[in-house]
Amino acid sequence: MELIQVLFWLGIAVIFYAYFGYGLLIYFLVRLKRMVVGTTAMQEAYEPDVTFIIPCYNEADILEQKVKNTLALNYPKDKLQIMFVTDGSTDGSEQVLQKYARIKVLHDDRRAGKSAAVNRAMKYVETSVVVLSDANTILPPDALGHLTKHYADPNIGAVSGEKRVLSSDVDSAAGAGEGLYWKYESLLKKLDAEFYTLVGAAGELVSFRTDLYTELEEDTILDDFILSLRVVEQGYKVAYEPMAYAMETASANVKEEFKRKVRICAGGWQAMARLKSLLNPFKDFRLSFEYISHRVLRWSLAPFFLLMLIPLSVYLHWAEGGVYSWILLAQMMFYLLAVVGWYLENRQIRYKVLFVPFYFTMMNYAVFAGFLRFIKGKQNAAWERSKRANSLPSMSGESGS
Repeated sequence: MELIQVLFWLGIAVIFYAYFGYGLLIYFLVRLKRMVVGTTAMQEAYEPDVTFIIPCYNEADILEQKVKNTLALNYPKDKLQIMFVTDGSTDGSEQVLQKYARIKVLHDDRRAGKSAAVNRAMKYVETSVVVLSDANTILPPDALGHLTKHYADPNIGAVSGEKRVLSSDVDSAAGAGEGLYWKYESLLKKLDAEFYTLVGAAGELVSFRTDLYTELEEDTILDDFILSLRVVEQGYKVAYEPMAYAMETASANVKEEFKRKVRICAGGWQAMARLKSLLNPFKDFRLSFEYISHRVLRWSLAPFFLLMLIPLSVYLHWAEGGVYSWILLAQMMFYLLAVVGWYLENRQIRYKVLFVPFYFTMMNYAVFAGFLRFIKGKQNAAWERSKRANSLPSMSGESGS
Protein backbone atom coordinates (compact mmCIF):
# COMPACT_ATOMS: atom_id res chain seq x y z
CA MET A 1 0.00 0.00 0.00
CA GLU A 2 2.76 2.47 0.94
CA LEU A 3 4.53 1.91 -2.38
CA ILE A 4 1.32 2.59 -4.31
CA GLN A 5 0.74 5.77 -2.31
CA VAL A 6 4.31 6.91 -2.96
CA LEU A 7 3.87 6.32 -6.71
CA PHE A 8 0.55 8.14 -6.63
CA TRP A 9 1.88 11.29 -4.96
CA LEU A 10 5.09 11.18 -6.99
CA GLY A 11 2.92 11.13 -10.10
CA ILE A 12 0.87 14.08 -8.87
CA ALA A 13 4.07 16.01 -8.15
CA VAL A 14 5.65 15.28 -11.55
CA ILE A 15 2.48 16.18 -13.47
CA PHE A 16 1.96 19.42 -11.56
CA TYR A 17 5.61 20.40 -11.85
CA ALA A 18 5.89 19.62 -15.58
CA TYR A 19 2.84 21.63 -16.61
CA PHE A 20 2.50 24.33 -13.94
CA GLY A 21 5.11 24.16 -11.21
CA TYR A 22 8.09 24.76 -13.45
CA GLY A 23 6.45 27.86 -14.87
CA LEU A 24 5.93 29.26 -11.37
CA LEU A 25 9.45 28.34 -10.29
CA ILE A 26 11.22 29.83 -13.31
CA TYR A 27 9.15 33.01 -12.95
CA PHE A 28 10.28 33.32 -9.32
CA LEU A 29 13.93 32.64 -10.28
CA VAL A 30 13.84 35.28 -13.01
CA ARG A 31 12.37 37.85 -10.61
CA LEU A 32 15.10 36.97 -8.10
CA LYS A 33 17.79 37.34 -10.78
CA ARG A 34 16.49 40.78 -11.71
CA MET A 35 16.69 41.86 -8.07
CA VAL A 36 20.24 40.57 -7.63
CA VAL A 37 21.96 41.37 -10.95
CA GLY A 38 19.47 43.68 -12.65
CA THR A 39 18.62 43.57 -16.35
CA THR A 40 21.02 43.82 -19.28
CA ALA A 41 20.57 46.74 -21.68
CA MET A 42 20.10 45.59 -25.26
CA GLN A 43 22.04 47.22 -28.08
CA GLU A 44 19.70 49.16 -30.38
CA ALA A 45 21.08 47.83 -33.66
CA TYR A 46 23.61 45.31 -34.88
CA GLU A 47 23.37 44.25 -38.51
CA PRO A 48 25.81 41.53 -39.58
CA ASP A 49 25.65 39.88 -42.99
CA VAL A 50 22.75 37.40 -43.05
CA THR A 51 21.66 34.51 -45.23
CA PHE A 52 17.92 33.94 -44.99
CA ILE A 53 17.06 30.31 -45.86
CA ILE A 54 13.51 29.06 -46.48
CA PRO A 55 13.25 25.28 -47.06
CA CYS A 56 9.95 24.33 -48.69
CA TYR A 57 8.26 21.29 -50.14
CA ASN A 58 5.38 21.53 -52.64
CA GLU A 59 4.29 24.99 -51.51
CA ALA A 60 4.02 26.73 -54.89
CA ASP A 61 0.56 28.06 -54.05
CA ILE A 62 1.89 30.23 -51.20
CA LEU A 63 5.41 31.04 -52.40
CA GLU A 64 4.43 34.33 -54.08
CA GLN A 65 3.11 35.61 -50.73
CA LYS A 66 6.19 34.38 -48.88
CA VAL A 67 8.54 35.99 -51.40
CA LYS A 68 6.76 39.34 -51.21
CA ASN A 69 6.90 39.23 -47.42
CA THR A 70 10.60 38.30 -47.49
CA LEU A 71 11.56 41.03 -49.99
CA ALA A 72 9.73 43.59 -47.84
CA LEU A 73 11.86 42.86 -44.78
CA ASN A 74 13.52 45.99 -43.42
CA TYR A 75 17.16 44.89 -43.51
CA PRO A 76 20.08 46.36 -45.53
CA LYS A 77 19.87 44.73 -48.97
CA ASP A 78 23.65 44.57 -49.33
CA LYS A 79 23.82 42.51 -46.13
CA LEU A 80 20.99 40.09 -46.88
CA GLN A 81 21.19 36.97 -49.05
CA ILE A 82 17.91 35.11 -49.67
CA MET A 83 17.85 31.41 -50.45
CA PHE A 84 14.89 29.07 -51.06
CA VAL A 85 15.43 25.30 -51.08
CA THR A 86 12.76 23.34 -52.99
CA ASP A 87 14.30 19.86 -52.85
CA GLY A 88 11.85 17.11 -53.77
CA SER A 89 9.09 19.53 -54.84
CA THR A 90 7.03 18.41 -57.83
CA ASP A 91 4.55 21.30 -58.04
CA GLY A 92 6.64 23.84 -59.93
CA SER A 93 7.97 25.65 -56.85
CA GLU A 94 11.36 26.11 -58.51
CA GLN A 95 9.81 27.87 -61.51
CA VAL A 96 7.74 30.20 -59.30
CA LEU A 97 10.90 31.40 -57.55
CA GLN A 98 13.29 31.70 -60.48
CA LYS A 99 11.74 34.94 -61.75
CA TYR A 100 13.00 36.80 -58.67
CA ALA A 101 16.54 38.05 -59.29
CA ARG A 102 17.37 38.58 -55.60
CA ILE A 103 16.58 35.00 -54.67
CA LYS A 104 18.97 32.07 -54.96
CA VAL A 105 17.04 28.86 -55.63
CA LEU A 106 18.40 25.43 -54.78
CA HIS A 107 16.55 22.45 -56.18
CA ASP A 108 17.26 18.75 -56.18
CA ASP A 109 14.78 16.11 -57.32
CA ARG A 110 15.71 13.96 -54.34
CA ARG A 111 13.34 14.36 -51.40
CA ALA A 112 15.40 13.74 -48.28
CA GLY A 113 13.71 16.03 -45.76
CA LYS A 114 14.29 19.42 -44.20
CA SER A 115 17.52 18.51 -42.39
CA ALA A 116 19.13 17.35 -45.64
CA ALA A 117 17.91 20.52 -47.38
CA VAL A 118 19.41 22.74 -44.68
CA ASN A 119 22.70 20.82 -44.77
CA ARG A 120 22.90 21.37 -48.52
CA ALA A 121 22.02 25.06 -48.28
CA MET A 122 24.68 25.68 -45.62
CA LYS A 123 27.40 24.79 -48.16
CA TYR A 124 26.52 27.97 -50.05
CA VAL A 125 26.46 30.29 -47.03
CA GLU A 126 29.18 32.95 -46.84
CA THR A 127 27.65 35.21 -44.18
CA SER A 128 28.32 35.18 -40.43
CA VAL A 129 24.67 34.62 -39.46
CA VAL A 130 21.98 32.33 -40.87
CA VAL A 131 18.22 32.72 -40.40
CA LEU A 132 15.81 29.84 -41.07
CA SER A 133 12.09 30.29 -41.60
CA ASP A 134 9.15 28.20 -42.81
CA ALA A 135 7.38 28.98 -46.06
CA ASN A 136 3.94 29.06 -44.42
CA THR A 137 4.74 31.94 -42.08
CA ILE A 138 4.62 35.71 -42.38
CA LEU A 139 7.16 37.96 -40.63
CA PRO A 140 6.89 41.60 -39.55
CA PRO A 141 9.19 44.02 -41.46
CA ASP A 142 11.72 44.46 -38.61
CA ALA A 143 12.00 40.76 -37.68
CA LEU A 144 15.59 40.26 -38.87
CA GLY A 145 16.89 43.35 -37.09
CA HIS A 146 15.34 42.20 -33.82
CA LEU A 147 17.08 38.84 -34.22
CA THR A 148 20.52 40.10 -35.20
CA LYS A 149 20.88 42.74 -32.44
CA HIS A 150 21.51 39.89 -29.98
CA TYR A 151 24.71 38.89 -31.81
CA ALA A 152 26.45 41.97 -30.46
CA ASP A 153 26.89 39.76 -27.40
CA PRO A 154 29.65 37.21 -28.19
CA ASN A 155 28.08 34.72 -25.76
CA ILE A 156 24.96 34.40 -27.89
CA GLY A 157 25.25 31.62 -30.43
CA ALA A 158 21.65 31.44 -31.65
CA VAL A 159 18.47 33.51 -31.44
CA SER A 160 14.92 32.21 -31.71
CA GLY A 161 11.94 34.23 -32.77
CA GLU A 162 8.44 33.69 -31.45
CA LYS A 163 5.80 31.53 -33.04
CA ARG A 164 2.34 33.07 -33.07
CA VAL A 165 -0.74 31.09 -34.03
CA LEU A 166 -3.56 33.25 -35.31
CA SER A 167 -6.87 32.50 -33.64
CA SER A 168 -10.48 33.52 -34.07
CA ASP A 169 -13.82 33.08 -32.36
CA VAL A 170 -14.72 30.20 -34.68
CA ASP A 171 -11.53 28.18 -34.20
CA SER A 172 -11.66 24.41 -34.16
CA ALA A 173 -10.38 22.48 -31.15
CA ALA A 174 -7.01 22.33 -32.91
CA GLY A 175 -6.88 26.09 -33.38
CA ALA A 176 -8.06 27.02 -29.90
CA GLY A 177 -5.79 24.49 -28.20
CA GLU A 178 -2.74 25.25 -30.31
CA GLY A 179 -3.14 29.01 -29.82
CA LEU A 180 -3.45 28.73 -26.03
CA TYR A 181 -0.57 26.25 -25.83
CA TRP A 182 1.78 28.57 -27.74
CA LYS A 183 0.91 31.58 -25.61
CA TYR A 184 1.94 29.64 -22.50
CA GLU A 185 4.94 28.11 -24.27
CA SER A 186 6.11 31.56 -25.43
CA LEU A 187 6.01 32.82 -21.85
CA LEU A 188 8.14 29.87 -20.68
CA LYS A 189 10.62 30.43 -23.51
CA LYS A 190 11.00 34.08 -22.54
CA LEU A 191 11.62 33.13 -18.89
CA ASP A 192 14.07 30.34 -19.81
CA ALA A 193 16.14 32.70 -21.95
CA GLU A 194 16.21 35.42 -19.31
CA PHE A 195 17.19 33.01 -16.55
CA TYR A 196 19.95 31.28 -18.54
CA THR A 197 19.28 30.07 -22.10
CA LEU A 198 16.47 28.96 -24.34
CA VAL A 199 16.18 25.16 -24.55
CA GLY A 200 14.87 24.61 -28.05
CA ALA A 201 14.21 27.20 -30.76
CA ALA A 202 11.05 27.72 -32.80
CA GLY A 203 11.64 26.35 -36.29
CA GLU A 204 9.28 28.96 -37.75
CA LEU A 205 12.01 31.57 -37.19
CA VAL A 206 15.45 30.72 -35.81
CA SER A 207 18.95 32.12 -36.41
CA PHE A 208 22.48 31.05 -35.48
CA ARG A 209 26.13 31.89 -36.03
CA THR A 210 27.28 30.13 -39.18
CA ASP A 211 30.50 28.83 -37.66
CA LEU A 212 28.55 27.05 -34.90
CA TYR A 213 26.49 24.95 -37.29
CA THR A 214 27.02 21.21 -37.03
CA GLU A 215 25.66 19.11 -39.87
CA LEU A 216 22.38 17.43 -39.00
CA GLU A 217 21.77 13.74 -39.48
CA GLU A 218 19.42 13.37 -42.45
CA ASP A 219 16.87 11.49 -40.35
CA THR A 220 16.62 14.36 -37.85
CA ILE A 221 12.96 15.14 -37.12
CA LEU A 222 13.20 18.27 -34.92
CA ASP A 223 15.98 20.02 -36.79
CA ASP A 224 15.40 23.41 -35.13
CA PHE A 225 15.42 21.89 -31.64
CA ILE A 226 18.59 19.84 -32.10
CA LEU A 227 20.36 22.59 -34.06
CA SER A 228 19.85 25.18 -31.30
CA LEU A 229 20.78 22.84 -28.46
CA ARG A 230 23.96 21.75 -30.22
CA VAL A 231 24.90 25.43 -30.18
CA VAL A 232 24.34 25.33 -26.41
CA GLU A 233 26.49 22.20 -26.15
CA GLN A 234 29.36 24.28 -27.58
CA GLY A 235 29.15 26.67 -24.64
CA TYR A 236 26.95 29.41 -26.13
CA LYS A 237 23.49 30.63 -25.16
CA VAL A 238 20.30 30.81 -27.20
CA ALA A 239 18.43 34.10 -26.88
CA TYR A 240 14.69 34.61 -27.34
CA GLU A 241 13.26 37.59 -29.19
CA PRO A 242 9.45 37.97 -29.05
CA MET A 243 9.53 41.05 -31.31
CA ALA A 244 10.77 38.81 -34.12
CA TYR A 245 7.69 36.70 -34.58
CA ALA A 246 6.48 34.32 -37.26
CA MET A 247 2.74 34.15 -37.78
CA GLU A 248 0.92 31.12 -39.07
CA THR A 249 -2.64 29.91 -39.06
CA ALA A 250 -3.70 26.96 -36.92
CA SER A 251 -3.91 23.38 -38.13
CA ALA A 252 -6.93 22.83 -40.37
CA ASN A 253 -8.47 20.26 -38.05
CA VAL A 254 -7.78 17.94 -35.13
CA LYS A 255 -6.51 15.16 -37.40
CA GLU A 256 -3.83 17.44 -38.86
CA GLU A 257 -2.86 18.77 -35.43
CA PHE A 258 -2.61 15.26 -33.99
CA LYS A 259 -0.41 14.16 -36.91
CA ARG A 260 1.84 17.15 -36.27
CA LYS A 261 2.02 16.44 -32.53
CA VAL A 262 2.91 12.78 -33.05
CA ARG A 263 5.76 13.83 -35.33
CA ILE A 264 7.00 16.35 -32.75
CA CYS A 265 6.86 13.76 -29.96
CA ALA A 266 8.73 11.19 -32.05
CA GLY A 267 11.30 13.90 -32.66
CA GLY A 268 11.41 14.66 -28.95
CA TRP A 269 12.38 11.09 -28.13
CA GLN A 270 14.97 11.16 -30.91
CA ALA A 271 16.39 14.43 -29.54
CA MET A 272 16.62 13.07 -26.00
CA ALA A 273 18.60 10.11 -27.34
CA ARG A 274 21.00 12.40 -29.22
CA LEU A 275 21.44 15.11 -26.59
CA LYS A 276 22.43 12.95 -23.63
CA SER A 277 25.04 15.44 -22.43
CA LEU A 278 22.26 17.89 -21.52
CA LEU A 279 20.97 15.42 -18.94
CA ASN A 280 24.19 15.69 -16.92
CA PRO A 281 23.65 18.30 -14.15
CA PHE A 282 27.33 18.10 -13.16
CA LYS A 283 28.34 19.50 -16.55
CA ASP A 284 25.96 22.49 -16.54
CA PHE A 285 23.36 22.46 -13.77
CA ARG A 286 21.26 25.39 -15.01
CA LEU A 287 21.07 23.97 -18.52
CA SER A 288 20.08 20.50 -17.29
CA PHE A 289 17.53 22.04 -14.91
CA GLU A 290 15.81 23.92 -17.74
CA TYR A 291 16.06 21.11 -20.27
CA ILE A 292 14.70 18.40 -17.99
CA SER A 293 12.01 20.60 -16.43
CA HIS A 294 10.72 22.19 -19.63
CA ARG A 295 11.27 19.43 -22.17
CA VAL A 296 12.19 15.98 -20.92
CA LEU A 297 9.42 15.63 -18.33
CA ARG A 298 6.73 16.54 -20.87
CA TRP A 299 8.00 13.93 -23.32
CA SER A 300 8.47 11.14 -20.80
CA LEU A 301 7.45 10.96 -17.14
CA ALA A 302 4.51 13.38 -17.08
CA PRO A 303 2.41 11.54 -19.73
CA PHE A 304 3.38 8.19 -18.18
CA PHE A 305 2.15 9.28 -14.76
CA LEU A 306 -1.03 10.78 -16.26
CA LEU A 307 -1.84 7.31 -17.57
CA MET A 308 -0.76 5.46 -14.42
CA LEU A 309 -2.71 7.84 -12.18
CA ILE A 310 -6.02 6.40 -13.40
CA PRO A 311 -5.61 2.81 -12.11
CA LEU A 312 -3.73 4.05 -9.02
CA SER A 313 -6.61 6.42 -8.20
CA VAL A 314 -9.20 3.69 -8.66
CA TYR A 315 -7.31 1.34 -6.35
CA LEU A 316 -6.73 3.97 -3.65
CA HIS A 317 -10.34 5.14 -3.90
CA TRP A 318 -11.55 1.67 -2.92
CA ALA A 319 -8.78 1.01 -0.42
CA GLU A 320 -8.51 4.40 1.30
CA GLY A 321 -11.24 6.76 0.08
CA GLY A 322 -11.01 10.35 1.29
CA VAL A 323 -8.78 12.60 -0.80
CA TYR A 324 -8.10 9.79 -3.27
CA SER A 325 -11.81 9.64 -4.10
CA TRP A 326 -11.89 13.38 -4.76
CA ILE A 327 -8.83 13.18 -7.01
CA LEU A 328 -10.40 10.27 -8.92
CA LEU A 329 -13.58 12.30 -9.36
CA ALA A 330 -11.55 15.28 -10.64
CA GLN A 331 -9.84 13.06 -13.21
CA MET A 332 -13.15 11.60 -14.35
CA MET A 333 -14.62 15.09 -14.76
CA PHE A 334 -11.58 16.32 -16.69
CA TYR A 335 -11.61 13.43 -19.14
CA LEU A 336 -15.38 13.68 -19.47
CA LEU A 337 -14.92 17.30 -20.52
CA ALA A 338 -12.27 16.14 -23.00
CA VAL A 339 -14.77 13.68 -24.51
CA VAL A 340 -17.41 16.42 -24.70
CA GLY A 341 -14.86 18.67 -26.43
CA TRP A 342 -14.14 15.89 -28.92
CA TYR A 343 -17.87 15.40 -29.52
CA LEU A 344 -18.48 19.11 -30.07
CA GLU A 345 -15.52 19.32 -32.44
CA ASN A 346 -16.94 16.49 -34.53
CA ARG A 347 -20.27 18.35 -34.64
CA GLN A 348 -18.43 21.59 -35.47
CA ILE A 349 -19.85 23.29 -32.40
CA ARG A 350 -17.33 25.88 -31.21
CA TYR A 351 -17.03 26.12 -27.42
CA LYS A 352 -13.42 26.97 -26.59
CA VAL A 353 -13.49 26.23 -22.85
CA LEU A 354 -14.05 22.53 -23.55
CA PHE A 355 -11.31 22.42 -26.17
CA VAL A 356 -8.63 22.91 -23.50
CA PRO A 357 -9.04 19.49 -21.76
CA PHE A 358 -9.51 17.85 -25.17
CA TYR A 359 -6.31 19.38 -26.58
CA PHE A 360 -4.35 18.55 -23.42
CA THR A 361 -5.49 14.92 -23.57
CA MET A 362 -4.74 14.65 -27.29
CA MET A 363 -1.30 16.20 -26.78
CA ASN A 364 -0.34 13.61 -24.15
CA TYR A 365 -1.78 10.75 -26.17
CA ALA A 366 0.48 11.91 -29.00
CA VAL A 367 3.50 11.35 -26.73
CA PHE A 368 2.78 7.61 -26.61
CA ALA A 369 2.08 7.44 -30.35
CA GLY A 370 5.30 9.34 -31.01
CA PHE A 371 7.28 7.04 -28.73
CA LEU A 372 6.02 3.98 -30.62
CA ARG A 373 7.02 5.55 -33.92
CA PHE A 374 10.45 6.36 -32.52
CA ILE A 375 11.24 2.87 -31.24
CA LYS A 376 9.87 1.29 -34.43
CA GLY A 377 11.77 3.76 -36.61
CA LYS A 378 8.62 4.57 -38.57
CA GLN A 379 8.75 8.37 -38.42
CA ASN A 380 9.99 9.61 -41.77
CA ALA A 381 12.28 12.66 -41.62
CA ALA A 382 10.97 13.90 -44.98
CA TRP A 383 8.44 16.49 -43.94
CA GLU A 384 4.91 16.71 -45.22
CA ARG A 385 3.18 20.03 -45.58
CA SER A 386 0.65 20.40 -42.77
CA LYS A 387 -2.84 21.48 -43.77
CA ARG A 388 -3.61 24.85 -42.20
CA ALA A 389 -6.87 26.69 -41.66
CA ASN A 390 -5.78 29.22 -44.33
CA SER A 391 -2.84 29.34 -46.71
CA LEU A 392 -0.94 32.26 -45.18
CA PRO A 393 -1.85 34.85 -42.55
CA SER A 394 -1.73 38.55 -43.32
CA MET A 395 -0.05 41.29 -41.32
CA SER A 396 -3.50 42.76 -40.70
CA GLY A 397 -4.36 39.65 -38.70
CA GLU A 398 -1.56 40.24 -36.23
CA SER A 399 -3.80 41.24 -33.36
CA GLY A 400 -5.47 37.86 -33.33
CA SER A 401 -2.33 36.02 -32.28
